[in-house]
Amino acid sequence: MASTGARTLTLLALLEARRYWPGDELAARMGVSARTLRRDVERLRDLGYPVEAARGVGGGYQLGAGASLPPLVLDDEEAVALVVGLHVASDATIAGVAESSVRALTKTLALLPPRLRARADALRTTTVVGTWRGGVEIAPEILDVVARACHDGVRLGFSYTARDAATSERYVEPYRLVVLARRWYLLAFDIDRADWRTFRVDRIRDPRATVGRFTPRDAPDDPAAFVRGSIERMPGRHEVVVDVASSAATVERRIGRWATVEPVDAARCVVRIASDELEWPILALAQLDADFVVREPPELVAQVATLGERFTRATGAVSARRDPAAD
Repeated sequence: MASTGARTLTLLALLEARRYWPGDELAARMGVSARTLRRDVERLRDLGYPVEAARGVGGGYQLGAGASLPPLVLDDEEAVALVVGLHVASDATIAGVAESSVRALTKTLALLPPRLRARADALRTTTVVGTWRGGVEIAPEILDVVARACHDGVRLGFSYTARDAATSERYVEPYRLVVLARRWYLLAFDIDRADWRTFRVDRIRDPRATVGRFTPRDAPDDPAAFVRGSIERMPGRHEVVVDVASSAATVERRIGRWATVEPVDAARCVVRIASDELEWPILALAQLDADFVVREPPELVAQVATLGERFTRATGAVSARRDPAAD
């Protein structure tokens, strides 16, 4: 029979791997008697693990929710994955999570055996986590209220600031939280508008969950795809229309993720981009490696003309420096 310590770790691993174990099946899996199993369960409880027992014929064991976090038993791959996850979380957009992740990472590395520490530390020290400038942090208490409302299936009220800075009170049936490009979105059924809507969590203020549950509706099959589509369909302040001297397939490969491409013939297409700022469409068009003519809006026509003149002057200055006749 295995040592007491080894049996305790084995028991913990089995309880973590499965929601509920019948007592006789668990004892057989460990190769011990029912009496020994009960003693091992008591040892786990002494260590702080809340093991719940159902007595009688067909009784069994399961891990319950504890008041405190007891020690975890991780295999090699889980330990390395935990270190990498904590390292990446140091660039979290949730206020306070980055600092907590660094502290947890330090503690985890100190507890790893040398062979695992070498693997985890190699990944940690060679991975650079970049921070986006101008990122918007989310208050953890707001995220907590929204997540709990989704989990419990209760309606949620909150103040919402739209992209045009207009503020409104919303009352929704929350469904899922979706993370895209480091931003958190709430997918919910808007009761007043009688339709599914996407809300940026960093624009939510004063969330208030109700007590009564709602009857779940037929929700989108793929919440992430729905949110991504909502963002892509969202109108911008500028509707850009450009004629491009290139095939639609070529343009689609280069900037199709951010634009709508309509073929005219085999060598020409029309590109439409909705954008709040004009700098981004200019950067996208510069990637096409093709001639183009801006049709709309007039502001973009003027901005492209100004940039063209500026670049022409820049190349002219370079040519003058290189021309011996200019000396």
